Amino acid sequence: MPRSVNAVASRAKRKKVLKLAKGNFGSRGNVWTVAKNTVEKGLTYAYRDRKNKKRTFRSLWIQRINAAARINGMTYSQFMGKLNAKGIRLNRKVLADLAMNQPKAFEKIVNTVK
Repeated sequence: MPRSVNAVASRAKRKKVLKLAKGNFGSRGNVWTVAKNTVEKGLTYAYRDRKNKKRTFRSLWIQRINAAARINGMTYSQFMGKLNAKGIRLNRKVLADLAMNQPKAFEKIVNTVK
């Protein structure tokens, strides 16, 4: 009896990978073995960098809060410490947005905390 190999599923799997590899330079986009490696590595980077994106944004928010707090005569560390002591529950994303887009509102928060 001949061996059954399910060519339909195999081809579908290859097509899916080649579609993901579309747009890569040279053989990375159309040669199966090279494209497979490229896509695998790309998906690994995508997974890793979804985590790193959160880290990067938190760092950006802290820098913005620090800059705005220093304009109002405090450091980031002092500001966050006093904010928590007063029981004001605003996260860094909101504070950074206020610092960038509504400096008057941020200044009121700093004065409340002082």
